[in-house]
Amino acid sequence: MADTEKKTAIVDLHLLEPRATEKTYAESLKRTYVFPVKKNMSKQEVAKLVEKEFNVTVVDVRTLIRNGKKTKYSKGKHAYPGTTYRQDKKYAYVTLKEGDSIKVFEEQNDNTSAKDAKKAAKEAKKADKNAGKEKK
Repeated sequence: MADTEKKTAIVDLHLLEPRATEKTYAESLKRTYVFPVKKNMSKQEVAKLVEKEFNVTVVDVRTLIRNGKKTKYSKGKHAYPGTTYRQDKKYAYVTLKEGDSIKVFEEQNDNTSAKDAKKAAKEAKKADKNAGKEKK
């Protein structure tokens, strides 16, 4: 009984934040969100934590461990460089029930696209520059 209490205490301390990348955006359209998790967490612990933190219903959890990259380091000017590895990372792909979602990406609801917004910002910047030149 004490072991399960310790495990839940460890899980409660770990806060989840979904990854915000292009690949995870494509997955989020399919109701699947990607979370970096601790290496010792099980799928059941991840599911409980996501349900508790975001008030959603988890349907499926898939996990993977990405191996750390090989990196070189030097011990001085004439020393033979050594190699080491970065830490392995564990990710959980969590699929939610139909209708549930987690707000990760801010979506534009108005009719203007991102290109139009950039164009307007660029024009405003040019106008500010021209106004600065006229004052001189």
